[in-house]
Amino acid sequence: MADARRPATPPRAPTSNSTAITPEQVRRMEESRLRAKALRSQQHTTATTGQKRPHSALTSTTPAAPSTTRDARATPSTTRDARDTSSAAPDTDIRAARKFQKFVEYDFSQMTDTKGGFLTATDDPHNRALHAPEAAGKPAHLTLQEWERQQLQRRLRETRSGPYEPGLSVLDKREITKKCRECGSLELDWQWDEVLHCQICYACKEKFPEKYSLLTKTEAKEDYLLTDPELRDEALLPRLEKANPHQSSWKPMMLFLRFQVEDYAFGSGKWGSAEALDEEFERRRVEGRERKEKKFKNKLEELKKRTRVEAYKRGRRGGGGEFGDTIGRARHEHEWGRGTEDPVTGAVKKSCVECGMEVEELEF
Repeated sequence: MADARRPATPPRAPTSNSTAITPEQVRRMEESRLRAKALRSQQHTTATTGQKRPHSALTSTTPAAPSTTRDARATPSTTRDARDTSSAAPDTDIRAARKFQKFVEYDFSQMTDTKGGFLTATDDPHNRALHAPEAAGKPAHLTLQEWERQQLQRRLRETRSGPYEPGLSVLDKREITKKCRECGSLELDWQWDEVLHCQICYACKEKFPEKYSLLTKTEAKEDYLLTDPELRDEALLPRLEKANPHQSSWKPMMLFLRFQVEDYAFGSGKWGSAEALDEEFERRRVEGRERKEKKFKNKLEELKKRTRVEAYKRGRRGGGGEFGDTIGRARHEHEWGRGTEDPVTGAVKKSCVECGMEVEELEF
């Protein structure tokens, strides 16, 4: 009885002769497979691999839009292949987005692998950073010794010293008119003569520093109270420009001759005398102090006005209106008085002046 109730596997359904593949169908399937394989091989050999679209193809103008009318009676082709590029639309129909119009595509198959992640000048001829003009430095065709010699010659030529100093032996003594204003020497600093219009020799420059020292623009403004237009007028105050010692990219440093600055500042065109300059300096110092005091007083008055307004508002709300009074509906803050020693326990106690709360102090 147990074996009769156990389910048994149903018998296999008989196969129909109508579903069997005939030899003719096998032959057609094999021919279709071979034709598809041959077509794929032909497309693979004719397709260009490893080349990208040029930039001109992306930025080219879009042709006129084709007609959108279709005939429903026309039978479309059923032999379509997505991998077939011969029947696809040309690249000129694609228009680049606005943010990609300046995009440059590179052919990485023709580039030099620098193993560093950067492009060389040969691979990127349109890069301005790679083809920037050479900075001031040693030219490639000069050696280090030749470059140092050229720099030395340039400095000597600018200062008119060494071999570029004007010769004195070939001139007639009667034709020599420029002499040192202190000692009458003929060995002048020709750079100062041309730029600062001062005939002075090197020895006298070191001998009289109180007259022939150089002042910066800041020192001339602060010590002699000169203005920017006066210091920028070369006809009024000749200046010598040198590279800024703090930063080479900053503006050049302007240097003035001390005795020329003093002659102008103490002359009738400016202050008149050294005493008048001291009086002007003292007057400006007093005015500056008065301005600071006035500014402080104004801020203090504004603070008092705001305090009176706040006190008036608190008085209208029913709170304290005087300075130091307790503000109504505010959180109570204890104001502890002086500590007293308890004779029983010996602990120091403090009590709040307003609410009378007592606390003990423990000293460690």
